[in-house]
Amino acid sequence: MSPRLLDTRPIFAAGQAPCQVIDDAVAALAPGQPFESIPLYAKLGSQGFSHRAEQLPDGSWRAEFRKSG
Repeated sequence: MSPRLLDTRPIFAAGQAPCQVIDDAVAALAPGQPFESIPLYAKLGSQGFSHRAEQLPDGSWRAEFRKSG
């Protein structure tokens, strides 16, 4: 299953909060489908997600969230 990708950097750059966009993306996930976004460990952890993150060569972060199912 391919991961659901969500880049929230443009939302932050526009001075907006990405919470609704993130919540919508999370709600659309299938069980076991990876989700990649800026680290939201506490928020998604309380909703039953695990995560894996790595810092990329350009200094940005890649985080993968997996919904328990």
